[in-house]
Parts: sequence; structure tokens; C-alpha cells
Amino acid sequence: RPVIGDPEVKLVIRSASLEELLEQLRVHKLDLILSNRAVAADSSTPWRCQQIAEQSVCIVGPPGKPARQFKFPSDLLHMPLLLPGPSSDIRSQFDLLCEGYGIEIAPYAEVDDMAMLRLLARDSGGLAVVPEVVVQDELQSGKLEKYRVLDNVVERFYAITARRHFELVALTTLLEGSKQGK
Repeated sequence: RPVIGDPEVKLVIRSASLEELLEQLRVHKLDLILSNRAVAADSSTPWRCQQIAEQSVCIVGPPGKPARQFKFPSDLLHMPLLLPGPSSDIRSQFDLLCEGYGIEIAPYAEVDDMAMLRLLARDSGGLAVVPEVVVQDELQSGKLEKYRVLDNVVERFYAITARRHFELVALTTLLEGSKQGK
């Protein structure tokens, strides 16, 4: 928000794979990437990657009796389970959590897109592992119910920039605002 409404700032929002966005950042066609994946710098790619936010991940599913009687983690073995895809950081954390409980999960569906995971969670009758914010409307309307917040499973968000000879004032303002929670 610190730069919205600033007449000196032009916002252009793009969606693409992280690799495509990083290439655009490398050649200065972009100034900033917001991502839920961290990137590391090396000698050929001087990225700066700063965590700017984090949110909890939960298990959601049909409302009512199944939610009240849910027993974690054993019931994960008996209900259709909708998970983020294998390349997702959330999925990696969830798999480690399950491994710690000694259970092996057989997903009903693996979904790379959070919007699609949200729709499947709402319409399938299964359990979904999602950040709560993804399904907040369904939770508020009662179409889904939160079964459990998952310990040590979070989604992180990063601001990725490239080193520049001359730093952009708006970018510095924006990143400072994220440190202060604005």
C-alpha cells in the first residue's frame, strides 16, 4: 500500500512461471517479483530474496459431523485427501509432518493451482490441505469447515529483486513497508 496512489509509480501485474519472471527481472523488465518460493543468489544471478509474510495452513473439509469427529492424523487415511502438488513447499512440509506421525498418505488429488484446490475442496467432499486465506469465503459461509491448523506447516511469501546500481525509491519504500507489516 505505501506506493498505491503515488503518481510516480506505474503498477503492472503479471502472472507467469517463476523462471519466466526471474528472466524478466534479470533484464530489468520487472522490478519486483512476489512469490511463495524462495530463490538463492549465485555469481550469475544476484537476486535478493526477502521473506515478507507467512500464513498458516489448515485441513478443511465438509461441515458438520465429519469435522466434529475428525481425529488427526489417523482420519487422513480414510477420507479423500486433496493436496498441493509435489513441487509445492506446503506439500513438502505436509509430507514431513505425516512422516513424523508414521503415516503414508495416498492423495485423492494433487493440485498445483490454489484456485482449483479451493474448488475441489468445496465440491468434492474430501479433505484439503490449504492456506486458510484461500478458502476464507467458504469457511465464513459454512460451505467448508476448518478441521485443524497444521503445526509447522506454513506458506511463506517472498519479495525478489535484482541488485541495481541505482535503487528505486518506490521499491525501497514498498519493501520497508512490508518489514513493518503495512
